[in-house]
Amino acid sequence: MVFRSHLLVLALWQFKEDQDGSQGLGKRKRVKLSSGTKDQSIMDVLKHKSFLEELLFWTIKYEFPQKMVTFLLNMLPDQEYKVAFTKTFVQHYAFIMKTLKKSHESDTMSNRIVHISVQLFSNEELARQVTEECQLLDIMVTVLLYMMESCLIKSELQDEENSLHVVVNCGEALLKNNTYWPLVSDFINILSHQSVAKRFLEDHGLLVTWMNFVSFFQGMNLNKRELNEHVEFESQTYYAAFAAELEACAQPMWGLLSHCKIRETQEYTRNVVRYCLEALQDWFDAINFVDEPAPNQVTFHLPLHRYYAMFLSKAVKCQELDLDSVLPDQEMLMKLMIHPLQIQASLAEIHSNMWVRNGLQIKGQAMTYVQSHFCNSMIDPDIYLLQVCASRLDPDYFISSVFERFKVVDLLTMASQHQNTVLDAEHERSMLEGALTFLVILLSLRLHLGMSDDEILRAEMVAQLCMNDRTHSSLLDLIPENPNPKSGIIPGSYSFESVLSAVADFKAPVFEPGGSMQQGMYTPKAEVWDQEFDPVMVILRTVYRRDVQSAMDRYTAFLKQSGKFPGNPWPPYKKRTSLHPSYKGLMRLLHCKTLHIVLFTLLYKILMDHQNLSEHVLCMVLYLIELGLENSTEDESDEETSVGGPERCHDSWFPGSNLVSNMRHFINYVRVRVPETAPEVKRDSPASTSSDNLGSLQSSRRPKVLQRENSGTAQVFSLVAERRKKFQEIINRSNSEANQVVRPKTSSKWSAPGSAPQLTTAILEIKESILSLLIKLHHKLSGKQNSYYPPWLDDIEILIQPEIPKYSHGDGITAVERILLKAALQSRMNKRIIEEICRKVTPPVPPKKITAAEKKTLDKEERRQKARERQQKLLAEFASRQKSFMETAMDVDSPENDIPMEITTAELQVSEAVYDCVICGQSGPSSEDRPTGLVVLLQASSVLGQCRDNVEPKKLPITEEEQIYPWDTCAAVHDVRLSLLQRYFKDSSCLLAVSIGWEGGVYVQTCGHTLHIDCHKSYMESLRNDQVLQGFSVDKGEFTCPLCRQFANSVLPCYPGSNVENNLWQRPSNKSMQDLIKEVEELQGRPGAFPVSISSETNLSKEMESVMKDIKNTTQKKYRDYSKTPGSPDNDFLFMYSVARTNLELELIHRGGNLCSGGASTAGKRSCLNQLFHVLALHMRLYSIDSEYNPWKKLTQLVEDMNSQLGNEEQQPEVPILYHDVTSLLLIQILMMPQPLHKEHFTCIVKVLFTLLYTQALAALSVKCSEEDRSAWKHMGALKKNTCDAEKSYEVLLSFIINELSKGKLYHEEGTQECVMISPIAWSPESMEKYLQDFCLPFLRITSLLQHHLFGEDLPSCQEEEEFSVLASCLGLLPTFYQTEHPFISASCLEWPVPPFDIITQWCFEIKSFTERHAEQGKALLIQESRWKLPHLLQLPENYNTIFQYYHRKTCSVCTKVPKDPAVCLVCGTFVCLKGLCCKQQSYCECVLHSQNCGAGTGIFLLINASVIIIIRGHRFCLWGSVYLDAHGEEDRDLRRGKPLYICKERYKVLEQQWISHTFDHINKRWGPHYNGL
Repeated sequence: MVFRSHLLVLALWQFKEDQDGSQGLGKRKRVKLSSGTKDQSIMDVLKHKSFLEELLFWTIKYEFPQKMVTFLLNMLPDQEYKVAFTKTFVQHYAFIMKTLKKSHESDTMSNRIVHISVQLFSNEELARQVTEECQLLDIMVTVLLYMMESCLIKSELQDEENSLHVVVNCGEALLKNNTYWPLVSDFINILSHQSVAKRFLEDHGLLVTWMNFVSFFQGMNLNKRELNEHVEFESQTYYAAFAAELEACAQPMWGLLSHCKIRETQEYTRNVVRYCLEALQDWFDAINFVDEPAPNQVTFHLPLHRYYAMFLSKAVKCQELDLDSVLPDQEMLMKLMIHPLQIQASLAEIHSNMWVRNGLQIKGQAMTYVQSHFCNSMIDPDIYLLQVCASRLDPDYFISSVFERFKVVDLLTMASQHQNTVLDAEHERSMLEGALTFLVILLSLRLHLGMSDDEILRAEMVAQLCMNDRTHSSLLDLIPENPNPKSGIIPGSYSFESVLSAVADFKAPVFEPGGSMQQGMYTPKAEVWDQEFDPVMVILRTVYRRDVQSAMDRYTAFLKQSGKFPGNPWPPYKKRTSLHPSYKGLMRLLHCKTLHIVLFTLLYKILMDHQNLSEHVLCMVLYLIELGLENSTEDESDEETSVGGPERCHDSWFPGSNLVSNMRHFINYVRVRVPETAPEVKRDSPASTSSDNLGSLQSSRRPKVLQRENSGTAQVFSLVAERRKKFQEIINRSNSEANQVVRPKTSSKWSAPGSAPQLTTAILEIKESILSLLIKLHHKLSGKQNSYYPPWLDDIEILIQPEIPKYSHGDGITAVERILLKAALQSRMNKRIIEEICRKVTPPVPPKKITAAEKKTLDKEERRQKARERQQKLLAEFASRQKSFMETAMDVDSPENDIPMEITTAELQVSEAVYDCVICGQSGPSSEDRPTGLVVLLQASSVLGQCRDNVEPKKLPITEEEQIYPWDTCAAVHDVRLSLLQRYFKDSSCLLAVSIGWEGGVYVQTCGHTLHIDCHKSYMESLRNDQVLQGFSVDKGEFTCPLCRQFANSVLPCYPGSNVENNLWQRPSNKSMQDLIKEVEELQGRPGAFPVSISSETNLSKEMESVMKDIKNTTQKKYRDYSKTPGSPDNDFLFMYSVARTNLELELIHRGGNLCSGGASTAGKRSCLNQLFHVLALHMRLYSIDSEYNPWKKLTQLVEDMNSQLGNEEQQPEVPILYHDVTSLLLIQILMMPQPLHKEHFTCIVKVLFTLLYTQALAALSVKCSEEDRSAWKHMGALKKNTCDAEKSYEVLLSFIINELSKGKLYHEEGTQECVMISPIAWSPESMEKYLQDFCLPFLRITSLLQHHLFGEDLPSCQEEEEFSVLASCLGLLPTFYQTEHPFISASCLEWPVPPFDIITQWCFEIKSFTERHAEQGKALLIQESRWKLPHLLQLPENYNTIFQYYHRKTCSVCTKVPKDPAVCLVCGTFVCLKGLCCKQQSYCECVLHSQNCGAGTGIFLLINASVIIIIRGHRFCLWGSVYLDAHGEEDRDLRRGKPLYICKERYKVLEQQWISHTFDHINKRWGPHYNGL
């Protein structure tokens, strides 16, 4: 029952299909196709005989459900089942096609069909069996035919009314959605098997059917040129048409061609060619084609022509077939050439903007036609077919056809004015260039005319590389695929790589200062530019016309650089590889009168400066002449007989067809038709009538000339009208020239509507030959009279042993010289005539006229030259300005010896600093009423917190065992220290004992430009009103510097006065240390001593408050609130001096962690510490420290009763001074002083603090060493205590400290060995000295930097080992008379303000009382780790696969799922879900959240599935690029190409450098908001 019911359904379905098909135009075609019973049976009703057939039927009916597909495929290993299933599949092929056509999910269905068929048809044995037993080929071809029949429409090509040809409709879903591709792909698949292809090529019936199928695509997607209105709707069907021709026609063709490679397969080629020609003949008949193509129409789709061309090429190249045996008659060849030629002309029209009203899609078609994936199936066969036609047809006929197709016939007249009936004047020049360029390509290209596969590959590669440097993958993509798998040009094959290494050099990937990352590129070798650059190949392969110019610019640059040619070179002339004997006839084009007349005319017009002629035209004309001389066949002996001199031959333009002899032929008069307004009309005809028969010459001697109705004139090109008659003449051609007389044209499709222009006849006196024109051209180009002098007159050797290279560089002048030399070499006559002309030219022929013309030319040239020089000068000036601006303003690592644009180092003599406002352009000082500010970028940074104490960076975990714990980072250690202090000591005191900002510290940087703060406010207002989408948020205060466009978000007010404190403050004074200490104390205690009084609100103070708010808001609350009591003023105090600390520490890191290099680094250019200090100091002075708590007193005064200093039981004690961070104390002391600061006070503070630092170093050392060492030192120091410089001896001081500290319990409980020894070796005096210096160095570095910024003193450069002594003397710690002969002792820098042993006792007493209760903590707090190494990103493995394999299946620790987009933080190694909603917290996705916790708003993440890095900066993000590149230095974003990727250390270093220097915002340009969604 089931069987019967669905048979009924199918029968109805079949019936319905037949009904549909029988309407209208499909009917005629269907009848023709379905005439054989075999065809019909394929589409017939299915009769099922087994369960498998039934199963497959329903699988197809339900559009291949995935489970059914899997079920059916799983049984394939069983051989019997495999055969049965394949046969059943073939039996249902028509049904599959019908279901596919009706499917709404054709994409999914297509994939599933191919999933099955590829496993069945890839097996050659099985495919052969099914072909023999089940007529697989018949079924496939017929099914494809039936499939396409459903979308046929009438072709409008040529004869719209009477055309019988039908083509596929590219707008149909079947073509638009590529629904046909699974069936076509199966067909291509089975044709790859030789046995199956052989059957196909032997079966004449199949070939006929297949050519029928191909003819459906012949002439599809016809374009009609819009002449009036712009097309309303731009159809995008063209891509469907190109895809259809490539997939349904070209791919099967390449499959068949791959089996026609040997002589034994000649018969197959003959079969294909025969049926192809038959199909073409049918097509010409169907479209009613006679001899003229319909105007303003073009189709890019001629698959029948291309089948024919490719099989011809293969026959000659591989099968040694005689070309003539497979060529049709002359008439057919004439028809064959018309449509491919029409395409070439249309390409020129499209590029001339004649099709502009058809919209952009027509340009899209022109580009697709030549694009790398299509060119060898489209433009290459077309050009080859035209070459074949040209080699067999009459050359005069061919040349005149070309110029007629390109619509430039009327332009080719000697007259200075002409009327073109078919072309607007504005398009004439580009169409003429197009016609000449086409001829050059036609005559130069050897792709199918004798080049080997390897030569072709090399030529293709050179052309692509000359246009631009290419990456390996883009080169693979741009080299036309040769779908012939055994040709050795498979992408990635040895041949490709070997050719690439022969022609190109690899440029390693680099990072450019502007932030764009270059990939690994291949660039042509010098010898390629020198000998192989082929402009013809470049023109053929350029999709964008600008690429031709790019290639020429690169070629010019090479010639200038290598010193081979200084001027503006022309495209070089390249000697071509020799032609295959079958195509020798092609060169006859160069030796036909028609071409010589064209060349003569154009040379004359160029010399006379007629309009619409360009240098490009001249270049092509000379190229063609040179090509003709290269391919000349004239012998010296023949020459003498043909010589009659210029007098012999009056009745013709040229005596023969050989270019060599025609070059010297003088043409005296030419009769032309010109508009009545033309200047030629005014002249009287010369008395001589020797050229009266010139008119008849042009109509009778030249067979291919077109004459206007009743003109009877001598217009140079009156090309043939009645093409049909012309065909007959050519076909029945006899030797008598009388047969070739042309009848006047009676009607023309080309004549423009409206009245014919009024033309009159004029006779021009010419008296020139091609040689004389060339010599005059030489004079014109060089701008000098008599510039050409035959070189052989000086050196006869030139003629005997000519060294004419295969490849020539130079411009028009060198080209003319080369041509004249070649002409002289080939003929003694020419040599003589050249010499004669050179002698004659001396007196200019028409003296007045020529001089006037030349004067005009010379003036023009001179003006041009001057303009060029002016332009060069301006450009050079602009470039140098730009360079100096880049070096000073931009954040580019310029060499250290550049003079930096430092804000801080103004001249010391300046009394008041002057600033330029980059908005209003005014200069002036910053005042309280109108303050000036620095453009700054404030950003929170956790870079400092990532410092560790080991040099080697941590590795990115790539196994479960490897994990990174952050307990040893700088931030973690400082956190632990602060919380430890807060446990045992008074909170307010703790907040003065340390610095914060290791995590979330605020870093301030500037581009160095200043502006008035009121100007900035109006600038921000204008940005707010600007609707243009910006990459930043104006509401958050973000903007770009108006001058250098660097990203910024605040303005830091400049304090009125000098940038650098005046000399007054820097004079050395003779005050004693004690006096200075008192002064410092007084100044700190004096409230409101700041010159800007807060009570009187000035603009400056308001701005300072506003910027302080900005600084606070830059970082999160958790990074600035460390107090136990929220909102405590101590918090603000701590935060403010920590900002200064953060900026100093970061500058130190930018300098490489030490100050050995000295000078001002690039960080100095960005530094605004001086201005920042003023702002911080102003705010710090608002908080006065109680004088009794001021650490200054503890440092400089002795206390009578030490016990009173300890807190009582209820109250927590203050932090002992030895637990204080000395650098923090320095900043507190300096910021508490009134600004500007005296240098002597600064030095005093540094000296006092150094005594504390040194004591801390000794105390830490005493804790680190063993009990025996301690007792030894205690004893040794005690002996030296009474010597004169005991207070400057570390042994004495160490001994005293050990003595004092051992009174408490600090050295007890040695049982815990945690931090006893830093090394098992005993301490030597050298190692102790090194430890002490290392302990003190960080403080000295920060202090020296501070001094550099506050007082503008340069930092001296030094060796690493002498850094301590150099910095100490720079800071004034070392006496100036200090001798450095004996080993340097750090203790010699000490200058104690009070007796050292007393003050040390006082300091140690505080610790002693603490350690009695908490010995362990007391010890831990004493050992401060101050030797942090530079921060690094995590070290990445060499091979990307290692990362990918571990992370792409790793589960997220938060949501325990495998993330869709996994990412890993490169700072700390945390694994996160990018965009994962699963890990979202309070509307923040995980990456954004992590960037706030790990980097205070900056995150660097590696996206595992894409191999790229993204940067999150605050509310914005950007794609940075990849640090993993393939073997050719290319990224593989999204891992699409699947190449092995390796770490690029240079790129990773750049990424790290940008992270450390906080320059992500400046260098990366493409930022966008992430809306917390990453």
